[in-house]
Amino acid sequence: MEVSRTDTSLLGRWWWGVDRWTLAALFALLIAGSIMALATGGARMRDLSAGAQVLRQLLFPAMAAATLVVASLLPVRWVVRLAFAGLVLFLALTAATLVVGTEIKGGRRWLHIAGQSLQPSEFLKPLLAVCCAWLLALGPRIGRLAAFLLALLPVAAAGLLLKLQPDVGMLAVVVAVFLAQVFMAGLPLWLVGVFAAGAAGVGVLAYLALGHVRLRIDRWWHAIRHPEPPGVAPTQEERSLQAFGHGGLWGQGPGEGRVKHHLPDADADFVFAVVGEEFGLVVCLGLIGIFAFIVLRGLLRLAEERDLFVALAASGLLTQFGLQAFINMGSTLRLIPTKGMTLPFISHGGSSMLAIAAGMGMLLALTRRRGLRRDGLA
Repeated sequence: MEVSRTDTSLLGRWWWGVDRWTLAALFALLIAGSIMALATGGARMRDLSAGAQVLRQLLFPAMAAATLVVASLLPVRWVVRLAFAGLVLFLALTAATLVVGTEIKGGRRWLHIAGQSLQPSEFLKPLLAVCCAWLLALGPRIGRLAAFLLALLPVAAAGLLLKLQPDVGMLAVVVAVFLAQVFMAGLPLWLVGVFAAGAAGVGVLAYLALGHVRLRIDRWWHAIRHPEPPGVAPTQEERSLQAFGHGGLWGQGPGEGRVKHHLPDADADFVFAVVGEEFGLVVCLGLIGIFAFIVLRGLLRLAEERDLFVALAASGLLTQFGLQAFINMGSTLRLIPTKGMTLPFISHGGSSMLAIAAGMGMLLALTRRRGLRRDGLA
């Protein structure tokens, strides 16, 4: 792509200001996600022709790519405005799932709109990261404690809705991101500790009160201590490990996986196991490297950031991105209990993919180089 450094158009300023290495890494994940969608999606759409399947599987990656680029073009002030407007909208839609939502696997998290399923809570994660960062950045003007209490309000509202759905895993991610931002905002460590202890207490209560949470943790712990003997039907976690073993170093080849047919949600929660079986250890390590590169490069760029809001918002978005990737891959490898959470840009799922694209687009917009000042914030 040839764009002159003297080009002062929107495209020219965007091209020379955006972090092109991070942009390239994100597009690499989108391409990998498109490949995995084609490899895992045929079984869910056997009633469609091959051409229709290809178009359906590539639709969401294409929409995510467009969302990523458009969001990265926004000036900072519009990132803030759209984040607050979007937060109000998706809090309302998340509340609506409790009344008119579709119940799947014991949770009410989806709305059916125009024939499509929408999970509004997916969009809360990036929007909360930006809105809480803006409120915490008010600390130097109104006091750090007052700013913390203001930022706590939307987190508490989202947390209540997520608990009612229930979606404990997403609630844990939201709380973890908020704690990271609070720590970076410079609040006293004792206050961060109190909030972290409270979050841990909520986790214990969730284990004691919610049967599906207790079942997943107990099953994970039992599988580690007492592997199933030969002849007993393996659990989904054991099948996931079998997929990695079957793939070996180089994999069985695209579409040649066999264990994936016995995995629930092979295109979403356990997509990393499908990658391991069909593409092998080398590609799995490559994907882990791309995720690590995006997070570490983003944090290194923030080391020279002087705008508190940008530093808090970008760190929150990066924490969410990296934590979600770790939870998905860790549960697939049986390092942690299973949690229905997608692998960013790799798992099939329109709501998750578009929400992550919006979050990463806002990250690119916030960290663009804009000369002496960041346009639109003043």
